[in-house]
Amino acid sequence: MKVLITDEISDNGLLPLTEDPRIHIDKKLGLSIPELHKIIGGYEAIITRSGTLVDKALLDCADNLKIVARAGVGIDNVDVDAASSKGIIVVNAPYGNVNSAAEHTMAIMLSLFRNVPMANTSLKGGDWKRALFTGCELKGKTVGIIGLGKVGGRVARRCRAFEAEVITYDPYISEKRADDFGVKLQPLEDIIRFSDVITVHTPLNDETRNIISSDSFKGMKDGVVIINCARGGIINEAAMLEALESGKCAGAAFDVWSQEPPKTDVLQKLIAHPKMLVTPHLGANTFEAQKNVAVDVSKEIVNYVDGRPLENAVNIPRFDPDQMEHMKPFMQLVSILGDFISQLAPPNPNKVTFTYNGQLARFDCAPLSVSGLAALLNHCTDQEVNMVNASLIAREMGIEVESIRSTETDSFSSLITLSLESAQGRRTIAGTLFEGTPKIVKMRDYAIDFRPEKDMLVINYQDRSGLIGKIGTVLGEADVNIGNMSLGRQEKAGEAMVVFSVDSPVDEETLQKVSEAVSPKFIKAVHLDQV
Repeated sequence: MKVLITDEISDNGLLPLTEDPRIHIDKKLGLSIPELHKIIGGYEAIITRSGTLVDKALLDCADNLKIVARAGVGIDNVDVDAASSKGIIVVNAPYGNVNSAAEHTMAIMLSLFRNVPMANTSLKGGDWKRALFTGCELKGKTVGIIGLGKVGGRVARRCRAFEAEVITYDPYISEKRADDFGVKLQPLEDIIRFSDVITVHTPLNDETRNIISSDSFKGMKDGVVIINCARGGIINEAAMLEALESGKCAGAAFDVWSQEPPKTDVLQKLIAHPKMLVTPHLGANTFEAQKNVAVDVSKEIVNYVDGRPLENAVNIPRFDPDQMEHMKPFMQLVSILGDFISQLAPPNPNKVTFTYNGQLARFDCAPLSVSGLAALLNHCTDQEVNMVNASLIAREMGIEVESIRSTETDSFSSLITLSLESAQGRRTIAGTLFEGTPKIVKMRDYAIDFRPEKDMLVINYQDRSGLIGKIGTVLGEADVNIGNMSLGRQEKAGEAMVVFSVDSPVDEETLQKVSEAVSPKFIKAVHLDQV
């Protein structure tokens, strides 16, 4: 196998390749796009970091390419869909720089607490000042960690070693997993309210973008310290600057930025602020981390050559070819169920159960469970969750996964039921196929019947005359058109569940108005990418 390396990769980490006589390596750095396009057809594998754009144009020239290996976590520079369409495997190295990122978090946190950068500059400038740089101890402080994943968990352990009180928010981690780290799960508002230090360790997505906003700062302690070694944009940078300038925040340390290199006026002012400690995205920049990610992707290429399973593949579905066509519509159905319930259920699930009834239960349903699990988990990690790694990620989160099959069924030829259990109880959703189209037929204990759409509104309320009309009025005033409505209830004038399919997303302001109009027990706007 011929392997092309286009970015600086640790030579020590490449030993699994260089020691394998079946593999020939060419390291060609600094290639122009035309040069890369011209030679890529002669290679079966390419190893990159973030400096090489593996886009559709490149892949169209890669006639013999079998595997793209990204030596790092992020795959933003790789067009995974284009690779998948050509049967090219994409692998990454999601674990190699975890320790590096955790240690950098501690480094800038402690440097900020002890005024190390300013004291260093002062002494090198010829001054001998001590009182000016009096710092604080981490011991006894309350550290709030948002995101208890691979990096956040390590930060939690290190903060506890410094005798800090650690509280954490992560709606996708089970209570058992939090106990393993010796910390307690808390609501986000409690992290905001009680923490002396807040550090974020989540992926950047629609749920986490601006998770710390100007409103968040208003609820924080005076003198709070903010740390971001995760992704730029998780903390609203304009709000961060305002909190520093007002004195609400005693200091902040950022390694990452919403724009890299930072060029906007807000970012320039933030970086220049005297209470700000900054580094240029160095979290993964250690010799050890660079070696680790190189080793990880090198081993994946050797696994491919040997025909062994790939541990960190981003885009490999696993089907029995004979079942492929039959399972495809059920794959979409279970993915919709997973995506749907992940947006509705309480946080911190302990167990996920997939139940297959009817004719479907005669087949191997393992691919369905993994597909549904991937859709369920895909909102909450800093790596792509797919059929290859979903089960591993669930185990890391402390989530038990169970699959049950039974050929017995009451009303449907085939039925998939997905149940989520947490400390707050059990939530259930069930679906079937009607003429090949996914339909949801049960939510909690309510019999319901609707076809999932891209945007929906789910409301659980005490059924009373006129409430549906009030909901329609509020949505109409917001210019949100209702496409369909499905109502489930167990008795007249009792508790009801209603699902609206809408032609456009329902924003927070409209949700609040609907809440004021009907006083629901539960209300949630749902967006599905699977339909």
